[in-house]
Amino acid sequence: MQVGLRPTWRMETALPLLTNTLSIMTIKAIIFDVDGTLADTEDGHRKSFNKAFAENGLDWKWDVALYDKLLKVTGGKERIKYFVSDFLTGYTKPDNFDDFVKHLHKVKTAHYTAMLREGHIPLRPGIKQLIHEAHAAGIKLAIATTTTAENVSALLEVGLGRNWADYFDANGCGDIVPHKKPAPDIYFWVLDKLGLPAADCIALEDSNNGLRSALAAGIKTYVTTNPYTHWHEFDGAAGIFDDLSDLAAFYRATGLPLPKR
Repeated sequence: MQVGLRPTWRMETALPLLTNTLSIMTIKAIIFDVDGTLADTEDGHRKSFNKAFAENGLDWKWDVALYDKLLKVTGGKERIKYFVSDFLTGYTKPDNFDDFVKHLHKVKTAHYTAMLREGHIPLRPGIKQLIHEAHAAGIKLAIATTTTAENVSALLEVGLGRNWADYFDANGCGDIVPHKKPAPDIYFWVLDKLGLPAADCIALEDSNNGLRSALAAGIKTYVTTNPYTHWHEFDGAAGIFDDLSDLAAFYRATGLPLPKR
């Protein structure tokens, strides 16, 4: 199914949960994934990986089709290792392979954050408004992502301003937990920082791995798809949206007490 052919959200998925949400749940926090959720970042990551490979004398070239497969694994360093182990035949790893991967990822991150700071990757529709309105309503906001803190900062400084961190009560990024998504570790970390039970929160994700991570932590999860994830299976999602351009529909589906106009 192509993105854009699906309704903005799936009534058959969200409606049975909507009644329960409105009657028994008061949402106290929204936890956001970053890549693919706050912004369509994946192609920026892909291009930045390719620049890093070229600068290091590697003939590796990740096209869209290959990168789609590599997204099965979360985390940039982990993705490089997955590519080497499963897609390269006859490649001999250097003795310092872990350091080599860390170096490649560092170079890639420099290219990627430059793209962000130059404004090439804007926030997705509705995201900025949702953050502003939820924060104004006293709902806590948090981030739960496998990407680096540097990447998050570069994206949100452009998207929300230099004071972007003031909007968030918890910022769970990168390697701060031992296991990345689909493991629930990052969500457990964020819940601990928020001081809230999972039942008081909702999560916003874009991928099957992210959905599985949030659900494993016991958090009701909504999905916004993108060109890389629109074909994923989203069993267990409370609602599925192409984007949040229709925030009123998102508020109705989640039961968020927003906004008072």
